[in-house]
Amino acid sequence: MKKNLLTLLSLTLALSFSVSSCTIDINDGDNGSTTVTPGTTESVLNGSGTLSGTISKDILIKKGTYILDGIVKVTNGATITIEAGAVFNAVTTKSSSLVILQDGKINAVGTASEPIVFTTTNKQPGDWGGITLYGNAPIKAVNGLSQALSEDGNSVYYGGNDANSNSGTMKFVRVEYGGKKINDGTSETNSMTFYAVGAGTTLENLVSYKGTDDGFEFFGGTVSGKNLVAYGNYDDSFDWQDAWSGQNNTNWYAFQTVTGNFGMEIEASANVDNTAPKISNITLIRDTNTNPEVAGSVEISAIQFKRQGTGIFSNVYISGYKNTGGKNAYAVLIQDDATNNNQVNANPTKVSVSPINYVNSDNAGVWGYAQTNGGKTFTNTATVTKVSLTPGAWATVDGVNLLAGLQ
Repeated sequence: MKKNLLTLLSLTLALSFSVSSCTIDINDGDNGSTTVTPGTTESVLNGSGTLSGTISKDILIKKGTYILDGIVKVTNGATITIEAGAVFNAVTTKSSSLVILQDGKINAVGTASEPIVFTTTNKQPGDWGGITLYGNAPIKAVNGLSQALSEDGNSVYYGGNDANSNSGTMKFVRVEYGGKKINDGTSETNSMTFYAVGAGTTLENLVSYKGTDDGFEFFGGTVSGKNLVAYGNYDDSFDWQDAWSGQNNTNWYAFQTVTGNFGMEIEASANVDNTAPKISNITLIRDTNTNPEVAGSVEISAIQFKRQGTGIFSNVYISGYKNTGGKNAYAVLIQDDATNNNQVNANPTKVSVSPINYVNSDNAGVWGYAQTNGGKTFTNTATVTKVSLTPGAWATVDGVNLLAGLQ
């Protein structure tokens, strides 16, 4: 009976895990014993094992410690469900990553005391590729195109017409040491990447820790994020393009240390007509002696707008952005005249950073301009305070409280 049941419920996922000290591989047509829920097509990993290959049927991963081996893709209507307390150690000798394709879904719900953690035993920035979600929400890529090819090495076309598409739920999830250059060296992944992800997706209490590219990057789409922490990422803490337009974002915190570029890098892929995303409660802190990836770079300001990028930000607290390497650091830097003319001046409601409290930083009270136009000023509002986030294991790495800068 068990043999017949497993034949009917054979999986396309190639997995191996230990059951009573016996290692069992699950593949198409495998008739060996495993943990399969009777009457469903769901597989269960119960505390240990290796996740690899393509997941095309539902899988439940219980609390425990696992290996993430290579690029794992979720597709074919499958949902990967991960319980609170699950820890994944990515294989660092491969371009390991977790990729949720347009026809897949993730249900990863941790807690403040038992987060879901993706890390490595090597503990070095850029060890693996991070987590990528695809959705079916609209984008505006270069030249206003409604579809574009991903730059994560997976060569997936993204961009759809369902603003409320749902790629799943991620709560209390931490990604450590993700984001890396792959393939030819020009493609990159971030700690967490969202391609055309829709507003039906839930992103809350997420941490990106010491990745070598951006902490969080949005390529178009309409999804919003709440309680996001970017700590020690080499490139930008928050980045978006392709006219991302999330409207319900709140409580974003970046702490840049040792190596870091912009706190926020904002563009709309040169599309003048775009919907400005909205974010309330932002704290950007740059630690002493933090330098850009490239010496002498201008990428040292808190918030940069370029290529028609827009954003409506309220209650913004910025600290520690000092002139570095002969370049000026600003609370807000407008990178090009086109953005200044078409967005800052012509549509003043589409580029707004107010109220703002800019402290312990250089060039207070004035926006910076990399090109010829400029002159916008602002007044510090001392009543704007730092973001308030729930403390706990979800924001603690190796005994270091990532939220200490908010105290």
